Amino acid sequence: MSTSKFAVAGATGRLGRHVVDVLTERGHQVVPMSRATGVDIVTGAGLAEALTGVDVIVDVASWHASEQAAAADFFRTATRNLHEAGQRAGVDRITAVSIIGADKATAGFVAAQQVHEEVGLSGPLPTRILRAAQFHEFVGQLLDWQPGGVAHIPALPTQLVACRTVAETLVDLATEPDGASPGTPIPEIAGPRRESMAEAAKLLGARRGIEVVEVDGSGVPDGETAAAGGFLPGPHAKLAGPTFREWLDTQF
Repeated sequence: MSTSKFAVAGATGRLGRHVVDVLTERGHQVVPMSRATGVDIVTGAGLAEALTGVDVIVDVASWHASEQAAAADFFRTATRNLHEAGQRAGVDRITAVSIIGADKATAGFVAAQQVHEEVGLSGPLPTRILRAAQFHEFVGQLLDWQPGGVAHIPALPTQLVACRTVAETLVDLATEPDGASPGTPIPEIAGPRRESMAEAAKLLGARRGIEVVEVDGSGVPDGETAAAGGFLPGPHAKLAGPTFREWLDTQF
């Protein structure tokens, strides 16, 4: 695709900031959409104006909590609004980010991504989806959720990926001239190294002065599925970007 105009939903978020950077670096026009820029994709406020002349919407907006019903409601409403406003504005298509293993999840935020994908794929605008592994920053969230200097982290397998790498892959998908053929698996992006979440947390904990205690994943939603590798990238996934340790070295 030649130079185009992109609207980024969730533009000020963890992933959205990188998407805006990548699109700008590649010479595209970018319309950042978030409540901070006067656009609310849940109420629809400011959405029609923001989408004027836009070719492609990149949807990386996310819900702030893990409760499944609330997250599903957010994705259902926001995705419908993007499709409806986008169709009225003459947008060509939407490209959205989801999570690897969303199709296997039964609870929590990851399961809510099923609603995000289903509503997106059934909407009036052609939709491309990229499923990503958990971001490197997620490890810090796990530590933040357990204040007190000690964190109990499950030893579940993961393949953490850098937000910048996800953004680059998402922009690649958004700018491809032709969509995937029927039956093609939803593309996935993950980091280059398989590790356990507890292992990664210990690396970060050592830098923060937090003791990380490794526990099994029996109390985690879909812990058995995760332990069996259900949230790891499939054989068609793209593996790229820095390892968690390499990324961590750039943060400290």
